[in-house]
This record gives sequence, C-alpha cells and structure tokens, in this order.
Amino acid sequence: MNPEFRSLFPGAQQQIYLNVAARGLVPTTVRDVVSNYMDHCVAGTSDKDRLREEIEETRTSFASMIGADSDEIAITKNVSEGLNLFAASLPWNAGDNVVFCPALEHPNNIYLWYNLERLHGVEVRAIPPVDGAMPVEAMAAAMDERTRVVTFPTISFAPGFITDIAPLVARARSLGALTLADGAQSIGCMATDVHALGIDALAVATQKCLMSLYGFGFLYVRREVAESLVPIHVARYGIDLDAHETAYSDAPLTYLPGARRFDLGNYNYLGMSATKAALALILDLGVASIEAHVRGLAARLASDLLDLGLPVVGGRPGPHLAHIVSVGQMGGGRHYTADDPEINEMHRHLVSLGVVFSLRSGVLRFSIGAYNDESDIDRVVGAVRAFRASSEAVM
Repeated sequence: MNPEFRSLFPGAQQQIYLNVAARGLVPTTVRDVVSNYMDHCVAGTSDKDRLREEIEETRTSFASMIGADSDEIAITKNVSEGLNLFAASLPWNAGDNVVFCPALEHPNNIYLWYNLERLHGVEVRAIPPVDGAMPVEAMAAAMDERTRVVTFPTISFAPGFITDIAPLVARARSLGALTLADGAQSIGCMATDVHALGIDALAVATQKCLMSLYGFGFLYVRREVAESLVPIHVARYGIDLDAHETAYSDAPLTYLPGARRFDLGNYNYLGMSATKAALALILDLGVASIEAHVRGLAARLASDLLDLGLPVVGGRPGPHLAHIVSVGQMGGGRHYTADDPEINEMHRHLVSLGVVFSLRSGVLRFSIGAYNDESDIDRVVGAVRAFRASSEAVM
C-alpha cells in the first residue's frame, strides 16, 4: 500500500503491528467519524432518522463487498451473535447432525453446537484436522441425509489456512444441508463473492480486517434460506410494518424480507458510523488489491522464516496461505502458550522489541493487515534472526 494510506494508521508506525487476526488497527479517518458522532451525542443534536438511513447505506456497502443483495444482510453485534441467530432459527429435530472441525474453530463456533445437542438432541460430528488444515474430504464423507449444517471458517483463526469451500458446498447441496461460514478472518482482506461460493450463511464482525470497532457485525443469509426460517429472536426492526419504530399492530406477524428479519434493535449507531467510514476506505482501495498486498507480504514472511529454519505451519507458501503465518507445532500448547520452550521464549523476545502479534494453540501467529509494508517484514525477520543467533551462541 502507498505511504499515504499507511499514514492513516499511526499504530502501524509506532510498532510492528502484525495482529489483525486478533484486532485490526483503526484509521484516523474512522476515529474522526466516531469523534463527530460523539460530539452530536454530547450536544444532543443526533438525528436518529438519519442514523437509520446510514444503517441502510452501511448494509448496502457491505453487501456490495461480498457480492450479496442488501436484503440478505442482517445487522448484528459480532460473529457469535450471527452464528447463533442463524443456527438457533433452524428447524432442528432430534437426530439431525452438524459437521465441523472444532480443533480449527474459534470457541464461539463450538459452544453453540453442543448447546443445540443439549437442547434438541442434535448429533455433533467433530472431525479432526489434517496437518492444521480443514479436513474437507472427511467432513464431506461425514455428511448424510440427516445433516442439517456443515460449518467452517473461511480462514482458520490458527494456523490461518484458507478453507477449500467448494467441495463442502457441493456435498451439502446434494444432501439438502446448509453451509454456515465464519468469515471473521477473511472479510475485508480476501475478495469474497458469497453467491459465487454458494454458501448459505456467513457471519462477520468489524474489528479485524474491516478496520472498525468491537460491537458491530453482519450476518449474510441467502434470501431463499432466510425466508424459510422463523427467527428465534424478534424485535421491531425485523418486523415488516410501515410505521414508526414504536408502532405495534395486532395484524398477523410479518417478518421483513430476507435476512433483515434477524435485525433486532436499537442498532449500535456508533459502531455503524465507524464501520461505514471503514468500508468506504476499503472499497476505495479495492479488496482484491488488499488481498494481493497482504498475501504477498505473508508469502515473503513465511519463506524468510522457513529459510531461518523455523517450523512454519503449512510449509512453503501455496494456495492455503492468506495473510496469516504461523510458526510452531499446531495444538502443542494452550491458547496463550506453547509446549515448545523456544516458541515461548521467542514470543517473549519479540514482544519485548515491540512486535504485536499472538500466541495461539501452540503457534506464533503473525497476521498482516492492509497497513503493513515490507519494512515490517524486514524488522520481524531481522529480530528472529538475531534471536536465533543469540540462542545458538548461548548453547
């Protein structure tokens, strides 16, 4: 990305920030919009009708980013809410099953399935990973005529591999099952067309690659699927009633078209304001350009770390690699630690030098945002090289 774009992110210049998979940096343009929103709150000059119009503008912008129609987008507060709204609204029967790979899922796409097991007698079919990758073939084989949902991350939160979605969609369609994707790690940094992918639902929050705040998110549900569902939770903004938001009618309950039926209310208008500005910035750059940039930097980082003899998960860059590079033994530790003492020590060393990144499931996770550049990669590789040289000298 050009220096002018990077200058919008002071946090990218004050440190080596390689942690978008946990939380992305917010640009100054978004901060200014948030400040303006708060000024109106303080002054008592907020215009709620205009804010609701901006909700619709934001919904439309996000829909255009992922190749959806605006009425296929619900407004949520995070990925977890989106996943739960969709899953809980399905007509479950005892003996139905869900297929997924919990070892590669964020915990918030695990708990809800075991809760449905408890509530409805749903069978949870947990498939183990294959060398840190989504076990697509095994997941497809585990599906049958009682499979209601197959769920997966578009990119795993660790080690960060891209999921091969097409075989899962094809198998699910052949059985009448639905596909539910956690898009937390991909939307905003990877070009995505949900209609072309054929997925039925996708949940995303805005604090990672969408460069906005916690507390705001989107749920995509394919129109035909959404209109077959009775939402488990309802509120005024999901009801089709051409009247003021406080109006109530005793006419038969009619939901809004498509995924809008999942809207609750009131909206997080502050989060919307931030997200609207962030989406404008991303769409102006173009997600395809962002993807080329972050994947290029990730490929270089992975190659350089491999050349230093580090155990990069997945090996040399290939189709599996997006913007996340992981180092260590996948699953070799708890959430914030590794079984390998060298990995723990390297983590402490890099943090002491001002590198912001994560330790997840036994691996060092470096995740690259649109605001990173070659100098960030140079500095991390240099720091790792110096660390290994000093460790060898001590030995």
